[in-house]
Amino acid sequence: MISFAGRRRVTFEYGRFISRVPVLNRSPGMTFSPRWRSCLLSLCLLAAGRVRAELPPRLVVVISIDQMRADYLDRFRPQFGPGGFNLLLEQGANFADAHYRHAITKTGPGHATMLTGVHANLHGIIGNEWLLREWPALEQVNCVEDRAAPLVGLLPQTVRSPGGVVESKAGRSPRHLLASTVGDQLKLRYGARAKVFGVADKDRAAILMAGKLADGAYWTESGRVVTSTYYRPQLPDYFTALNAEQRVEKMFGREWTRLLDPKIYEAVQGPDEAAGEYEGIGLTRIFPKRLDGGQKTIGKDYYEAFDDMPWDNDLVADMARELVVHEQLGAADDAPDLLAIGFSQTDRIGHAYGPDSHEVMDSFLRLDRTLAELFHFLDEKVGLQHCVIVLTADHGAAPMPERIQATGRDLATGRVKGADLDALVVAALDARFGPLANDERWAARDGLGYHLNPAALAQKQLAAAVVEAAVREALLAAPGIATAYTRTRLLDPAPLDAIGEAVRLSFYAPRSPDVIAVLKPYFIDRAANGTTHGTPYDYDNHVPLLWWGAGIKAGVHTERVGMDDLAPTLAHLLHLPAPPQAAGRILF
Repeated sequence: MISFAGRRRVTFEYGRFISRVPVLNRSPGMTFSPRWRSCLLSLCLLAAGRVRAELPPRLVVVISIDQMRADYLDRFRPQFGPGGFNLLLEQGANFADAHYRHAITKTGPGHATMLTGVHANLHGIIGNEWLLREWPALEQVNCVEDRAAPLVGLLPQTVRSPGGVVESKAGRSPRHLLASTVGDQLKLRYGARAKVFGVADKDRAAILMAGKLADGAYWTESGRVVTSTYYRPQLPDYFTALNAEQRVEKMFGREWTRLLDPKIYEAVQGPDEAAGEYEGIGLTRIFPKRLDGGQKTIGKDYYEAFDDMPWDNDLVADMARELVVHEQLGAADDAPDLLAIGFSQTDRIGHAYGPDSHEVMDSFLRLDRTLAELFHFLDEKVGLQHCVIVLTADHGAAPMPERIQATGRDLATGRVKGADLDALVVAALDARFGPLANDERWAARDGLGYHLNPAALAQKQLAAAVVEAAVREALLAAPGIATAYTRTRLLDPAPLDAIGEAVRLSFYAPRSPDVIAVLKPYFIDRAANGTTHGTPYDYDNHVPLLWWGAGIKAGVHTERVGMDDLAPTLAHLLHLPAPPQAAGRILF
C-alpha cells in the first residue's frame, strides 16, 4: 500500500487506492455522536469513490516488454523484488490467459495491435518489413519507414539498400499504419490539452503504439535518442542534453554479471552455456559479458552489443522520465495523457540465447528493478493514484531446437532455411510447368511467404490460382512446414481451420504474399543460432496482460482474452470511444 501524508487529512483506503478526506473543523460546543461521525465518514467515502469512478486517470502508461512470454511471470516471480512486476501482480488485474489471435507474431504487428484493437488485416502492419508488390524491383520496406520524414538527432548515415544503392538512412513515421490508436482518440477528444508520446529503443515500438496524432515518438539509434521530422524539426533541448552526456559511450568495457547466485539460475533455467546460443560482437555464451563490441574502440558492433545489455532498458526508462518531467505528463488538468514505453533489450537477448537461458532470466530480474524505480518516480511526480498502468508484450518466443534435442526425448524440432524452401518451390514449378526463359523468376520469398511474378505467369499463360496451389503443394513437402494458405483461399469468405483464421487476421491483400506457410510446432525459421517467433502457437502468442490503477479491481482472471481487447478497454477507462475499427470487448 502506498500512503500519502497530508496536513489535517485522514488517509484511508478505498478499495485498494488511497483517498484523503479533510478533517471536519468543529465550532466550539459542537459535538458529533459516534453514529453521526460514522455516517459522515461513509458519505465522504462514497463521494470519493464516485469522483474516482467519474474522472479518467491523469496519466496512462502502457508498457510493452518485447518478447515476454506469459510464463516468465511465474517462472521468475520468486526472484522479483517489491514494487516492480509484483506491484502489478499483487495489486492489479492479471489476465493470465491473454493471446494474440493473429498468426504472424512479429514485433511490428504486435505493437500495432495493442492500441488499435485490430489486426494486420485492418491495420496493415503485416510484419517488421515486407516486399513491396512492385515487380521487378521488389524493394523491401520497413514497417515504419518513411523517406519523407528524415531522422532528427542522429548524424547522417549511409546504408546499402537491397538494390545496391547507397543512400541516407531512411526516415520513420507511422504512415504505413492504417488504423487509429487510443492515443489518436485521446488527441481527437482533447486536442493539444492531451499529450501522447511513445518512447522505446525500437522505432516501431515507439511509433506504432503512439499512433498518427502523437505529440512525439522517440527511440534510440547508435546510443542516441532520435525522432523524425514527422513529429518535429529538431530534438527537444532535454533530449539533446541527454545525448550530450554520452552515457552509452561511457559504459565501454563494463561487465554484465548475474544479479544473484548462479545456482539460482541453474535451478530455474538449466546450465548457463547451451548449444545453439549466439557468440559474436564480443559476447560469449557464458557470464560475465564484456561490453566492447569485440573491438578496442567504439564502433558499430559496440552499439549493437549495447542493445543486448540490460542497461539499454535503463536508458529507455530515463527517456520516459525526461518526458514526464519536461512535458508535464499527468499534470492536474482536465485532459488525460498517454505514455507508451517499449523495452526491447529482452527481445534481442531472447533471440540470441533463447527463453531458457541465464541471460533472459537476468534481463527480466534487472528489468523488474528498473520498473520498480520507474513506478516510484511516477508516484513522486504524478501520484500513482492518478495513473493507470498496463503491462504487456508484443509476442513470445520458441524454445531453441538444441535445448529440446538435449533432452533426448522424441519431440520433433529443427531449423528451417529459406534457401531450402526456395529450391524446393522452384524445382516443383519447373517440373510441373517447365523452366522459365530469359532468366525470369517464378516468385520471391518474403519471410515464410511467396510473391508470384506476374511476368512468369504471363510467360507460361497460367492463372495465379493455379501457381499458388502448386507453390502450396511444394511447401507442404518441406520438413518443418505444417500447412500453407493461398491468396485465393484467404480472400474466399468461407471459414478456414483455426490456424487459417489466424493467418487471415495477418493477411492484408495489398502487402501480403500470395502463399503463406506456417511452421510445425517447435520448428523455427532462424538458420544459424538462437531462436525467434512468428507462429500462431502458444509459446509465441501467449503474453502477459496486467492492469493497475483506479477503476481496476485486483485479481487473477483466468478466462481467455484477446490482445485486441486492450484498446477498447483502455478507451473505456479514459472515457473515450474505442478506436473506430476495434472489435474487441471491454474487459472490465
